[in-house]
Amino acid sequence: MKNFLVKTIANAAALAVAVWLIQNITLTGDSTGKKALTLVLVALLFGVVNFVVKPVVKLLTLPLFVLTLGLFTLVINALMLLLTSWLADKLDLSFHVEGFWTAVLGGLIISVVSWAMNVVLPDND
Repeated sequence: MKNFLVKTIANAAALAVAVWLIQNITLTGDSTGKKALTLVLVALLFGVVNFVVKPVVKLLTLPLFVLTLGLFTLVINALMLLLTSWLADKLDLSFHVEGFWTAVLGGLIISVVSWAMNVVLPDND
């Protein structure tokens, strides 16, 4: 349970940094509390997408991983971020990613910040 909480906090922090740094990744809300709640819900949604969809997509695109020496991971991360944005829109959460190249840059930032947060935060159960 603690590991799940740590990963959710890391995802929320990474998403917050991406929203802060990239103009075309938006998180809107009336108040800071509503924005924080939306950010946590989007982080949960992003975690579910990465847990359920990403392994299937990675398996199906395994030849592209080998061919590009792993650089196709950037495309997969961008697609997961775009899928999260689409699902957030369907769930009426105010999180939006505008365009593929924005998602590539956002996915890169989220990966780096999430990795750093997982190094800093304890993850033992």
